[in-house]
Amino acid sequence: MITLYGFGRGLGMYDPSPFVLKVAAFLRLANIDYRYDGNVNYVFKAPKKKLPYIDDNGTIVCDSSFIISHLKKRYVADFDAHLSARQQATATLISKSLDENFYWCLVYFRWIDSASWPTVKNALFGKLPFPLSTIVPLVARRGVSKQVYQQGTGRHNKDEVLSIAKQTLDALSVLIGDNRFCLGDKPSSLDATVYAFLAEAVLVELDNDFTRLARQYTNLNDYCQRIHQQYFAQ
Repeated sequence: MITLYGFGRGLGMYDPSPFVLKVAAFLRLANIDYRYDGNVNYVFKAPKKKLPYIDDNGTIVCDSSFIISHLKKRYVADFDAHLSARQQATATLISKSLDENFYWCLVYFRWIDSASWPTVKNALFGKLPFPLSTIVPLVARRGVSKQVYQQGTGRHNKDEVLSIAKQTLDALSVLIGDNRFCLGDKPSSLDATVYAFLAEAVLVELDNDFTRLARQYTNLNDYCQRIHQQYFAQ
């Protein structure tokens, strides 16, 4: 049995991390049996000190992209066979854009912008005993702020970060159009990534400028709801 290790449910989400949710979505889209074990403390036990990672009957695989590649090779080698070479190339580039660009906009509005930080802090650290419940969030937020600044997104003001997010949302809205899935009527690996990032913006129980922007796209909201109802509602 595959075990997926994540942070644990929070912010109204299966997991508040888009990377954990991406792996869970792929497992469900591909109809691969697994169990989910979520606890924020697993980040300290993870081989790369990041979540998610999986234990596939003794084989440990870290990083959402490597995990999905492993799952495809071992269980569903033909999962993306219906895509053309051009579509597969497009899917790869879109996934990289979400992982390396859009993700930092999400982080900015959860950790840096003050509107959602109290809710995020309570969701992630609220169960810690005093004084850890006070100290750990401060240290964690300072560390994340440094990462966001070093990556570059933290050097922009809020309106500029929103404009970066809007470029991605505009492109995804055009890409999906009125399709059932990103690239047509059948799911692909790309849907695991796109759903995960959109859900963390659209379905998450947060109200900030970033989530309000994402919720303005009717077709992206419909897309999230379709996948959620079909694969996560139970």
